Amino acid sequence: MKIAVEGCCHGELDATYEEIKRIEQRDGAPVDVLLICGDFQAVRNAQDLQCMAVPDKYKDLRQFYQYYTGEKQAHVLTLVIGGNHEASNYMWELYHGGWLAPNIYFLGHAGCVQFNGVRIAGASGIYKSHDFPLGSFERMPYNPKSMRSIYHIREYCVRRLSLLSTPRIMLSHDWPQGIEHAGDLAGLLRRKQHFRADVQNSALGSPPLRGLLHQLQPEWWFSAHLHTRFEAAVAHGPAEGAAGASVDAGGQPAPPVIVANPDEIAIDDDEFDAPAPSEDPAQPAAAAEPRPPPVSRNDDEIVLSDEEDDVAPPPPPPPPYVPPKMTKFLALDKCLPRRKFLEVIDIPTDATPTPGNPTFAFDPEWLAIVRAFNPLLSLEMKQTPFPPEAEARATVARELTWVQENVLAGCEGQVVNVKDVQQFAPTLPGGDGPQGRERFQQPPWFTNPQTVAFCEMLGIENKINAPPPPTAAKSPPP
Repeated sequence: MKIAVEGCCHGELDATYEEIKRIEQRDGAPVDVLLICGDFQAVRNAQDLQCMAVPDKYKDLRQFYQYYTGEKQAHVLTLVIGGNHEASNYMWELYHGGWLAPNIYFLGHAGCVQFNGVRIAGASGIYKSHDFPLGSFERMPYNPKSMRSIYHIREYCVRRLSLLSTPRIMLSHDWPQGIEHAGDLAGLLRRKQHFRADVQNSALGSPPLRGLLHQLQPEWWFSAHLHTRFEAAVAHGPAEGAAGASVDAGGQPAPPVIVANPDEIAIDDDEFDAPAPSEDPAQPAAAAEPRPPPVSRNDDEIVLSDEEDDVAPPPPPPPPYVPPKMTKFLALDKCLPRRKFLEVIDIPTDATPTPGNPTFAFDPEWLAIVRAFNPLLSLEMKQTPFPPEAEARATVARELTWVQENVLAGCEGQVVNVKDVQQFAPTLPGGDGPQGRERFQQPPWFTNPQTVAFCEMLGIENKINAPPPPTAAKSPPP
């Protein structure tokens, strides 16, 4: 299966799809799905621009609204996550995921779906420590502070993702913290010298995503945000913690096992390399410690009982070798000419895709997680306390049984196709939008029918944008 991956889109959909068509023509094979790692900028009209945290000079409609209105069509199924430059009001409408435009699907603030049997999970936003433990308190109209905090990833989303069994592919906008040490760090710092201080201070990337990397151990992890191409490989140790995650003595995810990059060229002034031993010929070589003479043992000797403690037992046999599980990491640049912003990767799959009719379905396990955690979704500053992990996993297991009995029963392949539940429906006029003063105002609040349909499928309360209560009918005048 051919998967196209893009870094930051920044609204440049025309250039994105043109590049895919160029690759398809070059390779003589169609791309099955496109994954975009944030800063997608689903801007429907000028009012959406007032909900995007960018300087005024960058408030440009670009091309998304043409795909939103149907003037243009995405020729390949496109799955996106959010970054830190988004029309956050629109992505909040589809908090649980939904169609941003025909054939363009948002995975939600956190989510997991299946495409032709391949599980694809994603985490939107970027990490800021002061907002991470809070609830989703932001409300329209956004002020300058909440317009930024709304795209800061929350612990609520990370905890839900941590309960997944291993997805094949993981998307994030941020890089996982420490991933730079698993690739060509010297080359990265030559291209991005201003990263050096963050690398030295272990401040590059997201700590919660580092935990997810070792908890989920996906085959592929794709990111964007830092506007450079970077690849790495992480070898996970044997399963020692929950869900197969290696953990240290404090219960935290163990650091990655670095896989040496054979193409990396060491540079003399790279302070990240360990200092070389002294080679000054004036310095005498360290004397080797004398080895004790080998001890011979007479098999005919009678060993007294009080001497048996002095005899070392034979060493235990070594444990069988278990090859480490690998995660291949790839970050890509932003969509600009002569930038490495898009690549196509072949991923083997057991499923036989139907040309023109791929299977795009909800992930049953994720549906169970959403049901289990929906009561904990806080719309206030303070987040509702989370249960212990064992209790949370037991709740998810019960909800998975509910999903199988109430959502999947009678479904072919025990999955529900997304389009059978959610259909694209515009909620705001697309294009240039209102004129005059309204053009520079944030749009009104909307109930999105896709979110309503998703919540009804799972039998959960719609906390995102519930329809307003019906108004009481007025009595006729006497």
